Amino acid sequence: MYKLSIAELGEGLRSKAFSSRELTEYFLRRIAALNPLYNALITVTENSALAAATHADKQLSSGIGGDLCGIPVLHKDIFCTQGVRTSCGSKMLDSFVPPYNAAVVENLASAGAIMLGKTNMDEFAMGSSNETSFYGPVKNPWDISRVPGGSSGGSAAAVASRMAPAATATDTGGSIRQPAALCGVSGLKPTYGRISRWGMIAFASSLDQAGPIAGSAEDCAILLQAMASYDPRDSTSVERSVPNYRATLNNSVAGVKIGIPKEYFLSGLNPGVEAAVMSSLSTLRDLGAELIDISLPNSHLSVPAYYVIAPAEASANLSRFDGVRYGHRCADPEDLEDMYRRSRAEGFGEEVQRRILIGSYCLSAGYYDAYYRKAQQVRQLIRQDFVEAFTQVDVIMGPTCPSPAFKFGAKGDDPVAMYLEDIYTIATNLAGLPGMSIPCGLVEGNPVGLQLIGNYFDEASILNVAHQLQRVSNWHTQHPEGLD
Repeated sequence: MYKLSIAELGEGLRSKAFSSRELTEYFLRRIAALNPLYNALITVTENSALAAATHADKQLSSGIGGDLCGIPVLHKDIFCTQGVRTSCGSKMLDSFVPPYNAAVVENLASAGAIMLGKTNMDEFAMGSSNETSFYGPVKNPWDISRVPGGSSGGSAAAVASRMAPAATATDTGGSIRQPAALCGVSGLKPTYGRISRWGMIAFASSLDQAGPIAGSAEDCAILLQAMASYDPRDSTSVERSVPNYRATLNNSVAGVKIGIPKEYFLSGLNPGVEAAVMSSLSTLRDLGAELIDISLPNSHLSVPAYYVIAPAEASANLSRFDGVRYGHRCADPEDLEDMYRRSRAEGFGEEVQRRILIGSYCLSAGYYDAYYRKAQQVRQLIRQDFVEAFTQVDVIMGPTCPSPAFKFGAKGDDPVAMYLEDIYTIATNLAGLPGMSIPCGLVEGNPVGLQLIGNYFDEASILNVAHQLQRVSNWHTQHPEGLD
């Protein structure tokens, strides 16, 4: 049953081949068996999941259930869940239980999806390897000696190990696409503003965006359909109609213009990754797509610009965690200043502290213009590169990551090397564009991803191209050994 897609599971539910309760119990058993090995989940919500599944079965019996009714999903532990601990992978929020649901959680619950639990993640979404979590690192199901990517590594590993058919995730600089690539699953970061950020604990507010991780582009389309909506509670939510994403999945890609940025195929790209990406591009050419060489001349500036803007916004967002209102508070503080200092030092991990310090420095008097303002100017140059490119092409494609998953500890002592893992993904966040990663091959037994970037609010085009590629390939159906 774990090999079935969301679309296939939905058909099985509606045909009464199995019930939602049976399906939910099945995945809860898989979580109990596999999570001790992979550490992909922080919290399991067994009782509420079974109650929701029973309710979904009643809806399905009445013929009122949609595509996601009765389908089990997981939520990244960055989304507030009413009555369920929401830790953001940090000691700071280890005891935080929200009194409300995030918009993403609301939308999927309204669609009938069943929450199985909350997934592990890099602390406050800061990391590219899932090694910064207070609850310990997530293991990559393809090779438990390797990282699953981050910050949504728990969501990607849970889907890759088939502990759930899908999971929610967030992407600030590649945190959906990079772990999806390293774990051999499909992940979509929509256009900034397409999905409400209300109830999603903020890292960098101008970059964060929620999205789905699932087994295929079709499953991502089904999830996006439910997750996307205008939300007046979120000032960055865009009031724009949501198209029917499944309706265009089977459109022909003949004549679709695909841009290939020359900057994505320079030194630093693993030869095996490049070969896998080029093979997928060749397949698309055989399907009738037109490959066009393009340039994104300022893409090399995306990493330095990001690591000024994101820490600056993080330093402001995380100032609210002071030990006063909620979150970790140190024991027996001498005075208010001591409470602030020790609560934050004890509650935040090393990487979070590093980024708060960088961000505070960049925003400080005398340095704001030299760093933060300059980074925002570079951001506009990067955005303009994409605007010009989309006058020539419909979709941009290249590698998601420069290499397959690396070993645990390989880059822990070199933050800059870790940051460069996001070199191909960060630019889409800076520009606010939709991006997606789908599996495109194996390098020495480890998955690699193909990245698709679309124009603003044109998630339908990248989902269509991805789905057509997956119709004639089988990388998305392959899974790690030992899952049975």
